[in-house]
Amino acid sequence: MAADTKTALVAIDRAAGDLEGQIYRALRTRIMSGALAPQARLPSTRQLALSLGLARSTIVSAYDRLKAEGFVTSTAGGASRVASIAAAMGAPGVIVAPRKASPLPVPLLPLTPGVPDLASFPSAIWGRLLATRARRLSAADLGYGAPLGLPALAEAILSHIAVSRGVLAEPDQVILFPSTRAAIGLLARLVLHDAGPGQRTAWMEEPGYLSARQILLDAGAALVPVPVDDAGMDVDQASGTPRLIYVTPSHQYPTGMTMTLARRLALLSVAQKTGALILEDDYDSEFQFDGRPIAALQGIDQAGHVAYLGTLSKVLAPGMRLAYAVVPRRLLGAVQQAVRMRGLSVPIHIQAAFLDFLREGHFRAHIRRMTPIYAGRMAAFRAAVQTACGAAVATGPGSGGLQLAVWFKDQSRDDRALTQALRAQGYGPQPLSSMHLAASRAGLLCGIAGLAEDQAEAAARVIAAAITAIYELRI
Repeated sequence: MAADTKTALVAIDRAAGDLEGQIYRALRTRIMSGALAPQARLPSTRQLALSLGLARSTIVSAYDRLKAEGFVTSTAGGASRVASIAAAMGAPGVIVAPRKASPLPVPLLPLTPGVPDLASFPSAIWGRLLATRARRLSAADLGYGAPLGLPALAEAILSHIAVSRGVLAEPDQVILFPSTRAAIGLLARLVLHDAGPGQRTAWMEEPGYLSARQILLDAGAALVPVPVDDAGMDVDQASGTPRLIYVTPSHQYPTGMTMTLARRLALLSVAQKTGALILEDDYDSEFQFDGRPIAALQGIDQAGHVAYLGTLSKVLAPGMRLAYAVVPRRLLGAVQQAVRMRGLSVPIHIQAAFLDFLREGHFRAHIRRMTPIYAGRMAAFRAAVQTACGAAVATGPGSGGLQLAVWFKDQSRDDRALTQALRAQGYGPQPLSSMHLAASRAGLLCGIAGLAEDQAEAAARVIAAAITAIYELRI
C-alpha cells in the first residue's frame, strides 16, 4: 500500500473514545466494501500508530480483532494482509449484504462485563492442539465413552485447582459440563426436585449474578436475597431454611468483595444445620491482583456440602464451551446419571486438546501473562473513573477479576438510562440495579478485560459526559 494512503486509511475521532474500536470498524468496513482488495497489504502496526499518533498497542489490538474474525491474515515476521475470503464479498466499491443465515460477528463493546480479552487468547497454540487431537481420534474416542469427561482430564483439572484454589477431592468427583450455567441448572434441579411446597428455598447473594438467578428460578427455586457487604454474604440477614445456596465467595459478582473467613465458616455452619447444598461459583478468581487468590470455600468444607464450579469462559474464552463441577460425594451418583441422561457431554476433541493445553503448561502460562495485564487495565480504568467521575460515583475495590462496580453516590439516579446512552456511544456496561431482587442500588458494572490502559481515560470521559448530560450534574 502506498505510503500516502496510510493516513487516509483510517479517520479517528479522539473525543469519541474507543480508538481501537474505531480502527477495527473502519478497516472492516473498507474490507467488506472492497475498497481494500484481497491480499492488499496493510501498513505495519508501527507505521499506522505513527501516522495516527496513537500507541502501537492500540493498533495491535485492532489488527488482532480483525485477524480473529478472519478479515486479516499475517505470518510471523510478515505483513498483515486482507484475507482472501474478502473476495466473496463483492467487487471493489460494492457492498454486498451478508446472508441472513451467516451473519457477521457482532463486535464486543468495550466495558462489557464477564468476557476476557479474546484478542489475547493463545489461538495458535489452541488451534495446533485441537487439530492434532482431531486427527488422532480413534473409533473408541468417537463413541459414547467417558460422558462425564476424560479421566485424565479430570485428574489434570483437579491437580491444577488443588494447588491454585485449595480444592480437596478425588478425580471421579470432577464432572465436565459445556458451561457453568448447565452445571448450576442440573445441580439445582437435582436438589429441588423432590422438595415439597415451601421447601424449595434458595439463598442468593444480593446483588447477584443475573444468569444464576434465572436458572434457579427455572429450576423452581423460591429465591431469598441475602445482603452482601464488604465482608461478603451475610447469612445473619437471611430468612427461611435454605435447600440451596448460590455464592461467589472469592470474588463476589458484581461487587468484587471477598468473603471473610468468619462469613465462610458461618455459611458452612448453616449448610451443616440445614443440609443445604452450596453452589460455589469460582468464575474468575484466577485473576487476583493483591497477592495470592484466597482458597476456595470447598477446601474448608468438612461435611461435603459444597459443589465447586469452575469455567474456562472467563479465563480463556466462552467459545471453548468447557466448565467443570467438583461434586460432593453424596450427590455424585445422581449427578453422573443426570449428565448421562441429558447428554451434557463436552466434545471429546475439546477435552483432549485442553488436556494437552494443561499438560504442556499453556494454561498456567496464560494466567501468569494476563494477570499483570488485567491488573494494569483495572488500575488504569479505576483511577480514570475516580478522576473524571469521582464527584458522582464510588468504585469497587478492583483487587481482582475482570469487572469493576461503579456505584452512584446519589441512589436516585436511573442507571438504565446511563447504560443506554453509553451503548449508543459504543460502550457496553450493565446496570447494577438489574442485579438486585429487593431494593436496588444504582450504578454500572464495567468489564475491564478488553480496555487497554491507554483507552481508560477516554472511556471515563465518555461516562462523565453522559452523566452530565443525562442528570444535568456538573462533575
